[in-house]
Amino acid sequence: MESKKKLELKPFFVERMKKILGKDFDFYLRSINEPIKNYIRCNTLKITPEELKLKLENKGWKIFQPFNNFPEIMLIKNKLAPGELGSSLEHVLGYYYVQDVASMMPVLALDPKPNEFVLDIASSPGSKTTQIAAKMQNKGTIIANDISLGRIKILASNLERCGVSNTIILRKDGGLLCDFFIENGSKFDKILFDAPCSGEGTLKSSDKTARIWNINTVKKMSKIQKRILRKAIRILKKDGVLVYSTCTHSPEENEEVINFVLNEFKNEIVLEEIKIPLRCRPGILNWENSFYSEEIIKTCRIYPQDNDSEGFFIAKIKKLK
Repeated sequence: MESKKKLELKPFFVERMKKILGKDFDFYLRSINEPIKNYIRCNTLKITPEELKLKLENKGWKIFQPFNNFPEIMLIKNKLAPGELGSSLEHVLGYYYVQDVASMMPVLALDPKPNEFVLDIASSPGSKTTQIAAKMQNKGTIIANDISLGRIKILASNLERCGVSNTIILRKDGGLLCDFFIENGSKFDKILFDAPCSGEGTLKSSDKTARIWNINTVKKMSKIQKRILRKAIRILKKDGVLVYSTCTHSPEENEEVINFVLNEFKNEIVLEEIKIPLRCRPGILNWENSFYSEEIIKTCRIYPQDNDSEGFFIAKIKKLK
């Protein structure tokens, strides 16, 4: 395995992760200092996994499909030249999307179907939007939103490259967008809120995350996440499903946010069990003198040391009435 420069973690971050992980912290530390694996997702809007596997193997790539039920998830096992994944003809043609395996899990939990009405609240760069479109076979409608014009340009480019044709792109603050839909009575079958966050789960692939990590960012993001999520739940149809996900480990941005909406929407929402092919640890029930609902145990913590992946948090919310 190629070497990677050792991460320099801030002491307070280390202290917090030790509290979360306990005796597993050393395994976590070892994992985040190893290079990220070369995972790709076959874009089934353009090619079958069988066809793509054959094309890539003809290039000399060694392709491993770790999950029988999800053949679109592929791991490239041989060493590639820098930039080779993103510059290959197959990538340019939109046959695959470069995406860490953990990042694919929120959409698998959401389980979008053809002909549904789906909202992706914070959608750029489009990894999950293109995955949703593939699951929907380009049938039905996706509203893909982002607040940044620069990020929307990247989103639009990725949607075009992947042949996505059932998606409307909007540029709006996530909370204000939900307000708009509340006012005009729009309701969605499925909602993905892959929330902006402090990004602690991306340390395997981003040295920058370690450098810029700040507890104030964690607290700021938690407030933004609560503001948007409480509004998003209101535009979910009865029996509709919302998946809330982050690429961070901080309880303030994960369990605390979910506990907040469970308290606000008593008897209106319920957490559902999450079925994904990665190892999933249950949500934390207490943190820094805060105690959360027992329901939180149904949420999912994906750790780098458990799956040789990036870190993620997923919660699956069902609207009862």
